[in-house]
Amino acid sequence: MTAYDRLKIVRSNHRPTGAAYINALIENKIELHGDRRFGDDEAIVAGVGYLENQPLTFIAIDKGKSLDERIRKNFGCPKPEGYRKALRLMKQAEKFGLPVLCIVDTLGAYCGADGEERGQGQSIAENLMEMMTLRTPVISIIAGEGGSGGALALAVADKVYMLENAVFSVITPDGCASILWKDPSRVAEAVECLRITAEDMKHFGVADEVIPEGRGFEDICDNLKARLISDFKALSTLTPEELTETRYNRYRCLGAYIESNK
Repeated sequence: MTAYDRLKIVRSNHRPTGAAYINALIENKIELHGDRRFGDDEAIVAGVGYLENQPLTFIAIDKGKSLDERIRKNFGCPKPEGYRKALRLMKQAEKFGLPVLCIVDTLGAYCGADGEERGQGQSIAENLMEMMTLRTPVISIIAGEGGSGGALALAVADKVYMLENAVFSVITPDGCASILWKDPSRVAEAVECLRITAEDMKHFGVADEVIPEGRGFEDICDNLKARLISDFKALSTLTPEELTETRYNRYRCLGAYIESNK
């Protein structure tokens, strides 16, 4: 299967949304709303609940299913208030000692003028900075598309899982083709150049685990639940200082290279 084939799979209208994973994984959940500055962003579904017996905070980017729902959710492209809501809940989780689960599926952050007026770039940057020093365990799952800073704002984590057909990229392949070749029809070529598949991310050290998708949604969720329970349990044995230092070192090693005089 080519990288372009995987991209078409994650863009399918039949692919489970972020909310679908939350509904399957989290029990007794309570959704929380608003960023306490401007309003609520339906593109991010967030709150508290239980992963079996483990209380946690969940944050998911959700594209929606019906056309009306997708329009309300900006087709899964969060606005600044969505990222600020996510950060508010992460800081709340830190205060009460709850682990954080993030599920990412987005083309990227909302790029409209009103988003820029309300500080889209700053909201993403604040999430990156705060997540790096968050004193509670964080696991992020790239469930579909992980596009640019809009995905990174929920992906600075102790562990990053990617579903088998998920992709993670600095830019959408469509945008890459439009910028490099002034030809958006060359998207398949851009996909190959960008190296965006789960296997690529595992090779580069960006993703820790690749979750197989072959047996369907229920099997994926059973696999995810078992891994999440195990990894959250292991991460909970670390002190906050050990947790943040390990997370910092993890990201410092990404993209490292050695220069030679030869």
